[in-house]
Amino acid sequence: VSGFTTNPSLMKKAGVKDYVGFAKEVVEKIPDLPLSFEVFADDFETMEKEAEKIHSFGKNVFIKIPITNTKGESSIPLIKKLEDKGYSLNITALLTIKQVEETVAALNPDVENIVSVFAGRIADTGRDPIPYMKQAVAICTSKKGANLLWASSRELFNVYEADRLGVDIITCTPEIITKLKKVGKTLEQVSLDTVKAFNKDIQSLGYTILSDGEPSEPVSK
Repeated sequence: VSGFTTNPSLMKKAGVKDYVGFAKEVVEKIPDLPLSFEVFADDFETMEKEAEKIHSFGKNVFIKIPITNTKGESSIPLIKKLEDKGYSLNITALLTIKQVEETVAALNPDVENIVSVFAGRIADTGRDPIPYMKQAVAICTSKKGANLLWASSRELFNVYEADRLGVDIITCTPEIITKLKKVGKTLEQVSLDTVKAFNKDIQSLGYTILSDGEPSEPVSK
């Protein structure tokens, strides 16, 4: 693990009530790794003010800016404005190659930035995300400081796919990180572990198929 990121949806799920207080606590506890915090506003004027606030949290903080607002209006002008100030950004919710191209073109090569492509959400539409991520790798490597991030991971194997393609960063939920302990296990062992897990749930729930007094073995006649 080499960094931390969150977004409004994840914070809602986690029950965070005070966004600024939470962010400052994270910066205090993780002062030496990249941290990404997202703006909340939907209009670009307020978004810029929030970006200034988030930038003040710490030198290791990246400001997450969605590629568009809810009206579909491009954030590129704001991105350029913040890049001119030397702010490190994490451009989020990218799904198309055009969005990646426009984002990377707007970035300042003298600043470390993150380009978050939602590979998992691409896959959720029935599309193979690998060709998209291959193109994104080529685009991001063309500019210094443009770090490609594989976002919305769905399974542990995504870590291996991202590494094979040369993606710089991948975000993983605690559930995916927990699965790392399965790496190296034989499939036979995983099969046995699965059966044991089923049996544990059966025991805890008290499920039964046969009624009392019904023979467990077929009766021969």
